[in-house]
Amino acid sequence: MITPAQQRFLKQTGATVPLICGPMYPCSNPELVAAVSAAGGIGIVQPISLTYVHGHEYREGLRLIRRLAGGRPFGFNALVEKSSRVYEQRMIRWVDIALEEGVRVFVTSLGNPRWVVDTVHAAGGVVYHDVINLRWGAKARDEGVDGLIAVNNRAGGHLGNRDPRALLEELAALELPIVAAGGVGNAAEFAQVLGLGYAAVQCGTRFIATTECKSGDAYKAAIVGARERDIVTTERLSGVPVAVINTPYIQRLGTTIGGFWRWMFTGRKTKHWARTYFGLLGLWRLKRDQQRAGTGRNEYWQAGRSVETIDAIVPAGDIVRSFASTWRSVDERR
Repeated sequence: MITPAQQRFLKQTGATVPLICGPMYPCSNPELVAAVSAAGGIGIVQPISLTYVHGHEYREGLRLIRRLAGGRPFGFNALVEKSSRVYEQRMIRWVDIALEEGVRVFVTSLGNPRWVVDTVHAAGGVVYHDVINLRWGAKARDEGVDGLIAVNNRAGGHLGNRDPRALLEELAALELPIVAAGGVGNAAEFAQVLGLGYAAVQCGTRFIATTECKSGDAYKAAIVGARERDIVTTERLSGVPVAVINTPYIQRLGTTIGGFWRWMFTGRKTKHWARTYFGLLGLWRLKRDQQRAGTGRNEYWQAGRSVETIDAIVPAGDIVRSFASTWRSVDERR
């Protein structure tokens, strides 16, 4: 049988499969988000990707996704860090417009989600918050979130430091639906992780290697060709650990930040400046690398340890349907 936690997640989100396509900068283009939702999962909009990377006017981009998804529900990622007043006001406006356009599933990251919770709950929506341990999970629960995205040590991009089983055991006492984020690359792993007791699974790396994702062919080929041993973490891209494929560029760049930046990230006020600096640096690198596309220079690709079981570039909808079929067949045998 579907577990109570899974039933709760499906009811909250409107999905038919307990699977999220996680928000990814710069990989979350409208076609990918929509394809996952159309197949019964939940695609999540990453607004910087939607507007800055893929060039869509924000409201029209949301409407495009709705059309492509055939009216199926999709979600929105609100980065709630208060790095600047201008950024905060922009995110508030983006959340308001998303609600106006019918979005009711929100994933929050990097800060206190209270204002999103209050705004979204008033409109009848739900909020899930990214966490990496019990401390942050308890804070999010106390701010009223409806569920947690448990980012483990197998995730791509920004990751946690606990394995999926240990992280679930740690967060279970909070009595919220918990979504596993990291380490799932095929249908068998999807069913296995759900079998641990998770309400759903969030995938990122697996959905980059799809026909709908507009990331470059080299990125997709790197994911298909990589194995778990090829994934390393570096602090040099954003100031905090990020899981990436170990390319020659990463080897030249290094994996740790210096003492000054480490100190900046420890202060309550200074960490916002540090994150802003690395965020702007990331935008500059993206623009530079787009200009150098095809040159083979400065290649860095975020990816998780799920690369071990990703062996082909396939349509996103096929992934959702394959995962769902395996999950249901395993569930029926229990």
